[in-house]
Amino acid sequence: MSLDQIRKRLTGGFQPFVIRTSDGREFKIPHPEFVLVGKYAVAVVDSDGHIDTIAPLQIASIKDLTGRRTGGKRAA
Repeated sequence: MSLDQIRKRLTGGFQPFVIRTSDGREFKIPHPEFVLVGKYAVAVVDSDGHIDTIAPLQIASIKDLTGRRTGGKRAA
């Protein structure tokens, strides 16, 4: 994934999305203020105010958050 792909999602009609890393972690981005895209890293703030820093090479995918189940267990 490129940092430019994330930057494009943050402008022009923002839609909530999830960043998934190569180790399976998921970071929900419900609003543009929850993410900062730097030159060499992405910083994500969670709902508790904690910040995770992600290297671009760790980002495996970016998917829309809308239409996803927000709670409970995923179906097998």
